[in-house]
Amino acid sequence: MALPVALQNLRLPVIGSPLFIASGPALVTAQCKAGIVGSFPALNARPAELLDTWLTQIQNDLAEYGKAHPDARIGPIAVNQIVHQSNDRLAHDVEVCVRHRVPIIISSLRAPPKEMLDAIHSYGGIVLHDVISIRHAKKALEAGVDGLILVAAGAGGHAGALSPFALVGEVRKFFSGPIALSGSIATGDAILAAQAMGADFAYIGSRWLATKESNVDDAYRQAIVESSAADIVYTNLFTGVHGNYLKKSIVTAGLDPENLPQADKSVMNFGSGGGAKAKAWRDIWGAGQGVGLMDDVPTVAEVVERLSNEYAAARQRLAL
Repeated sequence: MALPVALQNLRLPVIGSPLFIASGPALVTAQCKAGIVGSFPALNARPAELLDTWLTQIQNDLAEYGKAHPDARIGPIAVNQIVHQSNDRLAHDVEVCVRHRVPIIISSLRAPPKEMLDAIHSYGGIVLHDVISIRHAKKALEAGVDGLILVAAGAGGHAGALSPFALVGEVRKFFSGPIALSGSIATGDAILAAQAMGADFAYIGSRWLATKESNVDDAYRQAIVESSAADIVYTNLFTGVHGNYLKKSIVTAGLDPENLPQADKSVMNFGSGGGAKAKAWRDIWGAGQGVGLMDDVPTVAEVVERLSNEYAAARQRLAL
């Protein structure tokens, strides 16, 4: 199956995943200028009115860059929408994205409703839905999404527990459309490996946390640089959904990472006003098991250049 137009002509087959707090206009613009998909969660733009401002700023910056660099490969923008009953901003945020004709929407948690899909498809936009299981993948495809993001074991933030080999292989039995794979991908070699497994794109998150453009404080960046896979804790305590987090931030919050209680999934809250519990966990830092491969804090452009060189070397090494 041919890839949608929005996902063609990238410098590398990479989608930058939307990162809580960290993804803002500076990071997204840098990712797109580097030739990959740049994304951010709609809920990062608070208050809700800021979403229109962010999209206008990013689109204007990329348009100016395109005029100044007519031969550049500029990646498309993607916006993440949390499809959950507690997200009272969903209708507003989708309307803003439709008005801006955002080419890629990344939906999370639940399959998007028909009216949301119809609105995005009306201008040629596509919807990629992230899933952690075969059941979720089939439900999303039945709803009418255009592609899947397979969040395998080791991914930062909300993540599944399945091996990427199993997850990609089983999904490819019934779906031939666009697939992005997430889970500890931090090198060009891993990008090629994702494609070898059957994915079209690598979905990279944690690597962008330790860049100069990410909207995080230096302590978070330094924790990424200093950590390894052994420093990642998998728990559902903080949002009600299982995810991977840096042990250091959990300890700093006064918790024992070896004895964390289980959370009640029914208390998940993605409302526009946030809430006391959400604020309490603001300093719990999400990160994937690939942090041990990150030893510095470069710019996004430097990361993409590095990934590109590693990807080309891996292809050459395998005579591809």
